[in-house]
Amino acid sequence: MKVEEPEGVYKARVSGVPVKIIAERVQYLSEEGQLITESYRNYSRKKIRSEFSSLDDFLRAWNDAKKKQLIIDELEGHGIDFAHLEKEIANGCGAFDLICHIAYDQPPLTRAERANNVKKRNYFTKYGDKARAILEALLDKYANEDIGAIESAKVLRYRPFNELGTPVEIINEVFGGKDSYEHAIEELEHAIYDLKQSTGTHA
Repeated sequence: MKVEEPEGVYKARVSGVPVKIIAERVQYLSEEGQLITESYRNYSRKKIRSEFSSLDDFLRAWNDAKKKQLIIDELEGHGIDFAHLEKEIANGCGAFDLICHIAYDQPPLTRAERANNVKKRNYFTKYGDKARAILEALLDKYANEDIGAIESAKVLRYRPFNELGTPVEIINEVFGGKDSYEHAIEELEHAIYDLKQSTGTHA
């Protein structure tokens, strides 16, 4: 658990080791008891690569994950603060692009750019009007907040979704049931992270 400190300093425990994050640098004791100071970006890179040794390993895990937020949560448990990295690297980038950029030197896209790429491909034309409106609103939610914001059906309780029906009505009547709704979300995520379409660099 992080303990907020004044002047942009906070402490965390990562795998049982106390870590102090000061602006864009981190300090922690090595196994030999030496005080190590390094850039937060380099620290994050090493932690990400300790979990996913290559870009292919990460992409495989990301694409296979039913909930992308679980991977984000796991990395945050290793001391990766994506909000901090976003401010340092590029405002508007989501966790996926921050990971690919920091750990594997891939050019990042912002969430808004990814959302616009989906819209430009006329992705929603295969859906009916109401389903299209809901999925477009979910895409906008992703652009504003990141992927975790759309992975729980709880999002349907709030505007603008509650103006289109209750969560039960949306899931059952618009999408034809929970499985179909979750499949639509998974397809939307695949469209968001369609690497060939969005960057042309990831393989």
